[in-house]
Amino acid sequence: MNEKSLKMHNFSARRIYIIVLCVLFLDQLSKYFANKYLILHKSVSLIDGFFDITLIHNTGAAFGILIEHTILLICISVVSLIVLIIVGLSSMGRDPYVNTALGLICGGAAGNLIDRIFHGFVIDFLDFHIHNYHWPAFNLADSSICIGTVFLLWYFVTNK
Repeated sequence: MNEKSLKMHNFSARRIYIIVLCVLFLDQLSKYFANKYLILHKSVSLIDGFFDITLIHNTGAAFGILIEHTILLICISVVSLIVLIIVGLSSMGRDPYVNTALGLICGGAAGNLIDRIFHGFVIDFLDFHIHNYHWPAFNLADSSICIGTVFLLWYFVTNK
């Protein structure tokens, strides 16, 4: 590895680490406050008819699938993180969008994994709806995973 590519590799690694740590910090901090100050299943309306803060303890995955399969979800999360780390190590320095996406996805996956390990469930609290039509509650880790996934898809679609 020449000096220029080594510098780029180190910069890319730092970018990914910083993103992962920021996502983890903000996710865990927001979940701490949600769990401490909100009452389970009680909504606080921020934008009437559109956005509430509602504490949910989610024992499943996205959209309520695999409810009560915490050990399986922990295993899937660990394997996913290992794969993402391997992909991240092999792609570092290639494109800042890929590195940013991997940092967002890894940070979000790690945030939800921490919840599953220490609580047995994921703390969700962002509750969007249009009157009685609800999107399932989610958290900052989920948002980070979705944004990172969109970045990756955009990258792969536009860089054939």
